[in-house]
Amino acid sequence: MEIKVPELSLVVLIGVSGSGKSTFAKKHFKRTEILSSDECRALVSDDENNQFATNDAFDVLYYIASKRLKNGLLTVIDATNVQKESRKGLIELSKSYHCLPVAIVIDLPEKVCEERNRNRPDRNFGGYVIRQQHQQLKKSIRGLKEEGFRQIYILKSLEEVDSVLEIKREKLYNDKKDETGPFDIIGDVHGCFDELQELLFALGYGINRVDETETNFGFNVTAPENRKAIFLGDLVDRGPDSPKVLRMVMSMVNSEVAYCVPGNHDLKLQKYLNGKQVQLKHGLEVTVKQLEVETTQFKSIVEKFLYSLISHYVFDNGKLVVAHAGLKEDMQGRGSGAVRSFCMYGETTGEIDEFGLPVRYNWAKEYRGKAKVIYGHTPVPDAEWLNRTIDIDTGCVFGGKLTALRYPEEEIVSVKAKKVYCEPVRPINVNENQNKLSSQQEYDDLLNIEDVTGKRIVQTRLRNNITIREENSIAALEVMSRFAINPKWLIYLPPTMSPCATSDIPEYLEHPAQALNYYKKAGIKTVVCEEKHMGSRAVLIVCKNEDAAINRFGIQNEGIGICYTRTGRNFFNDPEIEKEFIDRVNQCLTKTNFWEKFNTEWVCLDTELMPWSAKAQALLRDQYAAVGAAAGGALPVVIKALELAIDRGIQDALPSLQKFATKNKTVSKYIRAYQNYCWSVNSIDDYKLAPFHILATEGHVHVDKTHEWHMENISEICKGDTGLFMATSYKIVNLNDQVSFDEAVNWWMELTGRGGEGMVVKPYDFISTGTEGLLQPAVKCRGSEYLRIIYGPEYDLPENIARLKNRGLSRKQSLAIREFALGIEGLERFVKKEPLRRIHESVFGVLALESEDVDPRL
Repeated sequence: MEIKVPELSLVVLIGVSGSGKSTFAKKHFKRTEILSSDECRALVSDDENNQFATNDAFDVLYYIASKRLKNGLLTVIDATNVQKESRKGLIELSKSYHCLPVAIVIDLPEKVCEERNRNRPDRNFGGYVIRQQHQQLKKSIRGLKEEGFRQIYILKSLEEVDSVLEIKREKLYNDKKDETGPFDIIGDVHGCFDELQELLFALGYGINRVDETETNFGFNVTAPENRKAIFLGDLVDRGPDSPKVLRMVMSMVNSEVAYCVPGNHDLKLQKYLNGKQVQLKHGLEVTVKQLEVETTQFKSIVEKFLYSLISHYVFDNGKLVVAHAGLKEDMQGRGSGAVRSFCMYGETTGEIDEFGLPVRYNWAKEYRGKAKVIYGHTPVPDAEWLNRTIDIDTGCVFGGKLTALRYPEEEIVSVKAKKVYCEPVRPINVNENQNKLSSQQEYDDLLNIEDVTGKRIVQTRLRNNITIREENSIAALEVMSRFAINPKWLIYLPPTMSPCATSDIPEYLEHPAQALNYYKKAGIKTVVCEEKHMGSRAVLIVCKNEDAAINRFGIQNEGIGICYTRTGRNFFNDPEIEKEFIDRVNQCLTKTNFWEKFNTEWVCLDTELMPWSAKAQALLRDQYAAVGAAAGGALPVVIKALELAIDRGIQDALPSLQKFATKNKTVSKYIRAYQNYCWSVNSIDDYKLAPFHILATEGHVHVDKTHEWHMENISEICKGDTGLFMATSYKIVNLNDQVSFDEAVNWWMELTGRGGEGMVVKPYDFISTGTEGLLQPAVKCRGSEYLRIIYGPEYDLPENIARLKNRGLSRKQSLAIREFALGIEGLERFVKKEPLRRIHESVFGVLALESEDVDPRL
């Protein structure tokens, strides 16, 4: 006997004690798939025969079964299940999780079961129990189909049980996960044949008229570049030529050029053609009249075709779901009457609107699924994304458009209706205000605190799962809620940067040889060395105009951009200065044809904004200048007093004089070091902006480019305004060429010798990996005098520098890689136009990691 079960199903084993259910289950199913009532009794009472523990045991069994079914896992129930009442709860459980219940009945002779139980020392009940169970089985077995079991297998002998060599797992009809596209998904056609033909031409399909057959109804349609069309249902009603639309679609489906899911109008037509009583209204009367001239054979074929349509499909490894009216996450890839109903009608609130139509529940607002859901059913003026869902029924039959979504490109292709074929009962509101926020932008006005609090695991493309601890999430929320900019601007936060390993040269704490060798040892052949500016990290978002700020960011009346710090705070405290600054950057981008070159209306730049004192004034005053002022006031007095003591013949004061003289020199170096990065700021002309990454533009996150590409393109931008912009000096270094290696070291010596902070070493490719995974996106190597600011005036004394060389970098390096992966993930989600909560999952993650306990001097 061959037994087949759906891949996702609830398999209920039915049989009296001793019939061999457990043995059968262990032979044909994985251990984790089997839920045994006996084992559950043992779990709750340490005795699998303890009948007093039955209720608790089944509580456990149902709980585990519900979790497995929720996660889409086949589940087998190993219990007697001979009574209808014992199976009722299992049927309800399968309905709750929209999976198919399967019954496998092992109905062996009563004597066989009695003999088996006598030979089992753990079974101490009498033969009457077997007889009673057997009678209950015989009484209820005939009603299994009426109970709701979709598939029923009955094994009546040991030979039949042994003849089951394998239980085959069958994919559900809606499972097309192995088909990855590309697809052209077409919204509700409603009999608009001319528009359908025009749309297919626009999508690149070839259409030829041929002789009509039972599988090819007068059309031979060829698809471009191995693409396939997917029709979202409602092929018929209201429009001018539903029969011809049916011919076209059936031809395409039969020749495997297209898939089609049913719409509610298609279902109603199928019922009519099958002789069911349906009301001829809502456009069905138009289709019925059009079909009057068709043959009985054609109408029969149409009825069978519509009846065969699957409620929804899941494509591309679960990333794409198509259904006429959409589908909630917990119904995707499952089969039940409730799933089919939702696919065709959606969900209503039970209310009626002013037009006499049912008010539909907007399930898309609550959608949190990973798959993109493409649907129609409810006509809208324009197709727009909301929480990874998009309605592409743009009301062609009502005078709107017939729309297709290209997947995976996510490109919208539409053709205008030739005329208004049917006046809609509920008007389709045309968006007359071009600056109106999209549905997604309106939805993103309210963020859910639960999306960023507690322990979180964020999936990223570059580093899989990154864990955010609860205490760090709380710290991030505190910063975001009190100090951050408008969250709609906040699409990226930059990562921290690790310094290189400490130098083995005695007088240097950091030396470029270690930075270069980090990448060389990882197998990187070429790196880019960039001059490190002593400013403040600033993320810059600039839009071409205010319309772009509204359309892409959903931000009104806040200008054309923002400049914010690496913790998401406004860089400028003065709104007028900020506006002038953003406008000037915008003018530079316009002057250098940036918008045209990158085909974008916005850009996100990673930059350094100088002087350091412009943002770090309080830090300078309270920390660095305070140390310098105190030492500068006290040390000369101490030195003078010691000199007087020596003049009076107190030679024991000489070591102290030498000590404090050294201190005075190091403090002088310390003061000169931080003063080197400070100057007065009275206007925009006093700022210097040094971009180093063109992070993202419309449709692109530019991490697929090399760092040399970024430097070259930024250099072209800087030429547009040399007063504000500063092009960063850089060198391309071949790590396998000693001359090139030495030139990089010498360049660092020159930079730091004239007071520069140092340099940043980056792999040539923006994203690079080694044997242990993702490499550091950049490593900084700071000059000796700059390190004096960080570690204190006397850090380079032999005893101090020796101690500092024992610093550990592993936590800093781990932090840098995790923040880098999160930052890129947030940008990529924004470019893909994902909901703001998805973008902020990464942004909050970066900010949360910043509260980890890592030495701030690194």
